[in-house]
Amino acid sequence: MLQAIVNGQVFDGASLHTDKAVLIDGTRILALLDPGQLPDGVAATYDLEGGILLPGFIDLQVNGGGGVLFTARPTIDSLRTIGAAHRTTGTTGFLPTLITADYDVMRAAVAAVEQAIAEGVPGILGIHLEGPFLNPQRRGVHDAGKFCALDQAGFDIITSLAAGTTLVTLAPELTSPAMIRQLVDAGVIVSCGHSAASYAQAREALAAGATGCTHLFNAMTPLQSREPGMVGAALEDENSWFGIIADGHHIHPAAFRIAVSAKKTGGAILVTDAMPTVGSERKSFELDGEIISASNGRLTNAEGTLAGSDLDMLSAVNNAARFAGLDWLEAVRMATVYPARALGLDGELGAIKPGYRASLLALDTRHNIRDSWIDGIRA
Repeated sequence: MLQAIVNGQVFDGASLHTDKAVLIDGTRILALLDPGQLPDGVAATYDLEGGILLPGFIDLQVNGGGGVLFTARPTIDSLRTIGAAHRTTGTTGFLPTLITADYDVMRAAVAAVEQAIAEGVPGILGIHLEGPFLNPQRRGVHDAGKFCALDQAGFDIITSLAAGTTLVTLAPELTSPAMIRQLVDAGVIVSCGHSAASYAQAREALAAGATGCTHLFNAMTPLQSREPGMVGAALEDENSWFGIIADGHHIHPAAFRIAVSAKKTGGAILVTDAMPTVGSERKSFELDGEIISASNGRLTNAEGTLAGSDLDMLSAVNNAARFAGLDWLEAVRMATVYPARALGLDGELGAIKPGYRASLLALDTRHNIRDSWIDGIRA
């Protein structure tokens, strides 16, 4: 079925067009055309009413939403609920993220994601396994009692997803460069995080094929004058990316601005690290027996330790532009073009170009969300 989106601005990921209509054929973008060039046979036309059409946001780190924590309920129904909650704030593609869990829960999570992809649950791009191969010195709110060394059984779970993308966060100092290379050769995206790695150890992991750094600054060795740590390695390296949480709580706006300025363009990627409170009226939940509560946008346990975020992706984009003094469309790229590239999905997602999947976001003239499409289907 041919659909057309007309009468507004179109940001294709590189340039902003004021005179183009977007033609969709089924699940894919067929063309960007002058409005007068629309062919016969268009079955539906969507009027932007002067607003703007963006690529849909892509989030590499979504722990939960809509009142559901994926780790607590690793099921296809949970994925439907989480995806629907984040879609209302602009996310049309995401990696459900499993917080440190035992191997049985990990297997269940992988199976749920595999089923969701097979059944076409909107927005599911794969899975992010954040642990359990982490360092207890930098555990955050993860249950260190579930941490373990990366063995053959763990490797088999990480590499078991038959469709979609798998990203794993691990502490590189607790495994070997050979294991990192083995994961990468098996198609897994390796990100370093929850780590006490030195600068040299972090650089060694990057040389072995790790390409990411999970929630920069948080739960990792800091940048210091004589020991640059994991933060220094992440900022210096030109061939990797880092996720960064633009909520004003995980990172001071000045540190956010410095990090984005220091990194090669395209290397800073917005993530929400969102918890069940996003898209839900309930502002507390249980994680590993602890009550996590949101107050003024800050999620903490009883001890005051940050526990994920209450952040949505549109807010992250707006905050990023403000914190770093970025052009707003560059902040949009941090939630579209750059995460698609990090996942190896550039050519599929993150831009509005012929042949790309029609996962799109319509905003009004004040940048409020009006509608979204995932693979050509409007919510």
